[in-house]
Amino acid sequence: MLFGHVSDVATMTEINSVLRNLIEKTLALNPASLEPGSYPIDGDNAFVNVMTFETQGREQKSAELHHHYIDVQILLSGDEVIDYGIRNSAKNVTPYNDADDYQLADTIEYCQTVSLVPNMFVIFMPYEPHKPGITSKRGKSTVKKAVIKVRLSTLAN
Repeated sequence: MLFGHVSDVATMTEINSVLRNLIEKTLALNPASLEPGSYPIDGDNAFVNVMTFETQGREQKSAELHHHYIDVQILLSGDEVIDYGIRNSAKNVTPYNDADDYQLADTIEYCQTVSLVPNMFVIFMPYEPHKPGITSKRGKSTVKKAVIKVRLSTLAN
């Protein structure tokens, strides 16, 4: 997991150059102005899902993890908390859904938390469980975010 502010993406040397380029392409689309939906960036290798939703209590959410896609979550408006864990920390997982590349989990062992405000991003690698959309201490929030889905094999190209 890696997180930061979108204004720092260009100078964050810890971000793979292919991934950095895809984030910059997404930001150039001005995702805050887009309607909810899915937008192509690089065919099946990368696309962005723009979504709007209401945050919920931690106990109402399930953790998710992916096998083939990296999640780059960019908060556009609102505020949210995301619980996350390291690889293999997801417990009580559902069967893997290959068509949509996800598993759900009841528990993240040794759970960590990150709080996001607009223009912050977080990157989750495959097998890193994450539970987005949790209500912050400020209370419920309507969130708009862009989630860039990047096929892991794209980074090797």
